[in-house]
Amino acid sequence: MKKVLSFDIDQTLNIAKTPIPPEIAELLVNCLNFYEICPISGQKFEQFLIQIVDELQKVGVTEEQLTHLHLFVAQGTQYYRYNLDQHDWEQVYNYPLTEEDVVKITTTLEQAAKKLGYWEVDKLLPGDQIIENRLSQVTFSALGQAMGTSEKYSWDPDCKKREAIVAECQKLLPGFLYEIGGTTSINVAAPGMNKEFGMTHLLEELDVDKSEILYFGDMTQPGGNDYPVVQMGIDTITVRSHEDTAYALRGILGVTC
Repeated sequence: MKKVLSFDIDQTLNIAKTPIPPEIAELLVNCLNFYEICPISGQKFEQFLIQIVDELQKVGVTEEQLTHLHLFVAQGTQYYRYNLDQHDWEQVYNYPLTEEDVVKITTTLEQAAKKLGYWEVDKLLPGDQIIENRLSQVTFSALGQAMGTSEKYSWDPDCKKREAIVAECQKLLPGFLYEIGGTTSINVAAPGMNKEFGMTHLLEELDVDKSEILYFGDMTQPGGNDYPVVQMGIDTITVRSHEDTAYALRGILGVTC
């Protein structure tokens, strides 16, 4: 019997870098009555709030329901849960990179992208940035975070640009974990700090077995940032979009309620 529904975010619960749509929000609120809900993504904590929590609040999620929502940030290298007494989110753990490693990774990403002609700072929207320190990982977003989805989708649809950047980075700075995610992103972390790390901690924090988890992701193929979950032997549903996820959740709720 499943006790936990876990989700990638971009392209699984939403259109990349946008808030989850109302239908997904309503379905997740209903699921919170029966399951522990655990989004896990390379995104930072503030983005989880903007893309997920704020939208759940718009459709009437209660504080009690929020206690069943678990935010596994930066591929699960940071974990936040809702504290009912404080009426706010609390950080349970965090495994940050050292400042020295952040500088090394940032420098290498910029050097590799510039060498390959993919450092497109002229396309950034005002106030945006290409490289972001997310504490336990550094993220390269080729067009920044604020760029529109159509531009992002068309920048690297086959991942070839990012694969080239990763290959160059691995030459310049081996020994780190490089993962392609979203539409224009590369997440860089310490070795082993991928979704297997996050899901392993999820098992410990929620005191559940792998057989009690159902995971949804769009990049479950070898090399995708959801693939470590598949390798763990956790039951996984591969989706192409949030519409696929909504279809599956309606079916799950139909046999649960």
